[in-house]
Amino acid sequence: MDRNDIPDSALARIALDSIPTPKDDAKDIVGLVKSSGRITGYQLSDGSTVSKEDGVALAKDGEIKGVGIAHRKDTEYLKSLPDDTESNNLGTLPSVTPD
Repeated sequence: MDRNDIPDSALARIALDSIPTPKDDAKDIVGLVKSSGRITGYQLSDGSTVSKEDGVALAKDGEIKGVGIAHRKDTEYLKSLPDDTESNNLGTLPSVTPD
């Protein structure tokens, strides 16, 4: 199959290192904690905030749903699973102040 024939969502999934299987009680990411415009953590649907590193670890353990793991250089981070729905992309979530 020519790479140009692959749907955009499939291309986005290829860019992920892994897509953990979420547990039944997995939380959603509802906000982004930022410092100088860079994501430093996540607010979860239970109201808690976690660091970017802890968010990756929780996602790997199936505790966060709707995300995959990607990396840039030596840093792992979370990305929304591509589903053609803009409203649940991490980049569209509000910025929050950690507790």
